[in-house]
Amino acid sequence: MLMDRKGLSERRACEIVGQHRSTQRREPCVAQDDTALRGRLRKLSKDRPRWGYRRAHSQLIEEGWVINRKRVQRLWREEGLRVPQRRRKRRRLGESTVPADRLSAERPDHVWALDFQFDQTADGRTLKLLNIVDEFTREALQMSCERRIDADQTVAVLDRLTRERGTAPEHIRCDNGPELTANALKDWCRFSGAGSAYIDPGSPWQNWPVRPGGFNRWTQRDVFCVSLGGRSALRLVSAIEASCGGGC
Repeated sequence: MLMDRKGLSERRACEIVGQHRSTQRREPCVAQDDTALRGRLRKLSKDRPRWGYRRAHSQLIEEGWVINRKRVQRLWREEGLRVPQRRRKRRRLGESTVPADRLSAERPDHVWALDFQFDQTADGRTLKLLNIVDEFTREALQMSCERRIDADQTVAVLDRLTRERGTAPEHIRCDNGPELTANALKDWCRFSGAGSAYIDPGSPWQNWPVRPGGFNRWTQRDVFCVSLGGRSALRLVSAIEASCGGGC
């Protein structure tokens, strides 16, 4: 502009703007048409949604394209291509008939609290305990121990307790574990007339009679953490094995 409008020499114009004179002699490189390349990048992004521009660049090199990685990165961004974020799998939550934080036991068999507890034997195999506690009387209604307990076995235990006690609970309080949100337990609640109170995810204190600080704490302290050197401990372990039906 200085040379055209002011009539200055090349040397004087470069001195004023602070440029080297060689910048005026280099022929500019005209960018080639990127239509085909952009189309190929869009196709790769559609076919391989988990690929980024680096994987796309490697694929283009294998296909015979002579192209710089930075150019691929620039075109990738200009096209708005990006790797979609992985969606966290949402856990299925139980449907409560009464909010768990507002439900308080007022009489026997009003609220039964259910929870699972885990441990393992010396051979590394898992032990799974189903603990059921009456929240009003703090009575341990059931402590079932098996290698695995699913929703059908949980319903079978509740059926047996209902027959033995002659009544079903008005409500059951439990967490959102897969065994406790299964359709089998929902059907049992519907047919027995029992309401359900699922605690909020990550809120074990809402099921305090059986969760940490309640029955589970006693089980951990007096059952799992006993020394096997005493006779009382051996009797206690034998009682647990008997409750497992000999399957432990």
